[in-house]
Formats: sequence, structure tokens, C-alpha cells
Amino acid sequence: MPVLLRPEGPAPTDLAPTRRGLAALAFGGYAAAAFSADAEPIHTDEQGLVTGMVEVPESGGALPAYVARPEAKGRYAAVIVVSEVFGLHEYIRDVCRRFAKLGYVAIAPAFFVRADPEGELAKTTDFGKIQKIVATASNAQVMGDVGATLDWLKSQPFVDKDRLAITGFCWGGAVVWMASARFPEIKAGVAWYGRLTHPPANGFLGGEQRPWPADVAGQLHAPVLGLYAGQDKGIPPSDIAAMRAALKAAGRSDEIIVYPEAQHGFHADYRETYDAKAAQDGWTRMLAHFRAHHAAPGAKRGLFG
Repeated sequence: MPVLLRPEGPAPTDLAPTRRGLAALAFGGYAAAAFSADAEPIHTDEQGLVTGMVEVPESGGALPAYVARPEAKGRYAAVIVVSEVFGLHEYIRDVCRRFAKLGYVAIAPAFFVRADPEGELAKTTDFGKIQKIVATASNAQVMGDVGATLDWLKSQPFVDKDRLAITGFCWGGAVVWMASARFPEIKAGVAWYGRLTHPPANGFLGGEQRPWPADVAGQLHAPVLGLYAGQDKGIPPSDIAAMRAALKAAGRSDEIIVYPEAQHGFHADYRETYDAKAAQDGWTRMLAHFRAHHAAPGAKRGLFG
């Protein structure tokens, strides 16, 4: 099972034996973890749902995305689900189905499809290859993809275009902060252990000259809830303190929750770092955050539940 203790993937110092033995030494993507003897990923059935791939129109072509939504007619609140570095794999699709069971339209775009048209991110055991693919997705490209996804959602008859949210994990957690500062139609965001400050210049994603969440704290349109891990080797307490300071300086009240004993990837149920207690608490807080900023008392069916 892959040891992913930091947003950019494992470093050599992470690869010490654990109680789960040599299986934990593999770099591996989603597939390598999900089919290991230790993995017990959650599976959400499709009963009462409409699920499948769609093509989101965007400049230069179409962006593939997985959608899960309630089968019943109506207009539903929508949430964009932004993946980890492993791309659009089964865990992310299942997260979408979990949302759909609660009455959301959930959509997960394939942000890395241009460099990874065959979905190798979810299959490869070469983390160097994963990093190269992920690095091709610039902030400008990703923001363009989020914008195209929002446009697609707003054009669908089953979406309440006034109730749009975003959540993301790992790499996707940073995207949540950036998109919440870019698009005023996003009403709430929840970032799961996403990078907050610029990576080292010689590190993964450090070469791109672009802003990071701490740089755009004063530009946020939507309230963002941050869910972070106290044992995350890639996001130290100093980064969280810097983000909190930036939010405070901007006069914002966005909350960052830190689970002291959790590790990076604590929501990913297919990974060794999965922490069921922290994951459930974070999920509950996320739903409450969406309710607080979207659904009025007595809201009609299909709004945030």
C-alpha cells in the first residue's frame, strides 16, 4: 500500500517498514493500494442514482468527468470533487456517489487527461511518473477546467445553479482554495489536506510561478473549511499558521481544523493512512459547512442535506 504522507507523494525518508510490512514500501497508485490485502475501500452502490462519464465542453476540446446524481427529478445542489494526484479513480467516483446519495449532483473532472489519456495515474507504481503527469496541470489550466465545469453544471436542468460548492483531497485540496478565490459562483469550499504555501523551488510543483492558497486568502469569494493532519510531513504546522495569519489579515473567519494524530490522506479509505474517526468527523463538518452557507430552513428536496 503506498505511503503517502505528504501532498507531493512519498520521500525516501517515508519508506521505513511499518506494521503492515513490505507492502507499505511500494510507491503505487490507487490500484496498487485498492487490491492489496490490507485495503478495505468503501463502496457506495448506485441504487437510486444516475452515474457515468460526461464530456464538459472547454476550449480546445472536451474534459471528461464522472457524474453521480439522484435519479429523481428536480434541481439539486452541486459539488465539484477534485481528485488527489492519482486522478479520477474509484475512490473519487465513490465520493461522488456518497454525495449523490445525500441529494447532490457530484462531478469529478479528469484534470490530468491531457497528459494521461489512458488513466495510468491510477495504475502505475512509479511515483516519478505520477509527479511528471501531475506537474503538467498548471494552475491556469486547472482554473480553466473548474470554470468549464461550473458552466456545464449551470447549464444542466437538474442543477440548482445558485447552490454550487467544491471539495478536494491532497492536490485537490489546494485547488479548492484557489477556485474559491477565482469563481464567485462557488458558495462554499472544503479543502482536505491541500498544500497552502509555495513548494520548495526544487521540489514537486515548485517550478511553476503561480500563487498558492496563502497568497489568495484575501481574494476568497466563498467561505472555506480546511481539514488538515497534524502528522502531515508535507504541510507542517508553520504552513497552517501562515494560512491562518493570512486569513486573519484579510479579515476572514474561514476555519482550519487540524486532527493532531492524523496523517496526510486520512480520508482515503483505500490507504494505510486512513483514519476512520478523523475522516467521519471531517465529512460531518463538511456537510455542516455546506448547510450553513447554502440551505435555508425548510429547503426543498435536492438542496444540501
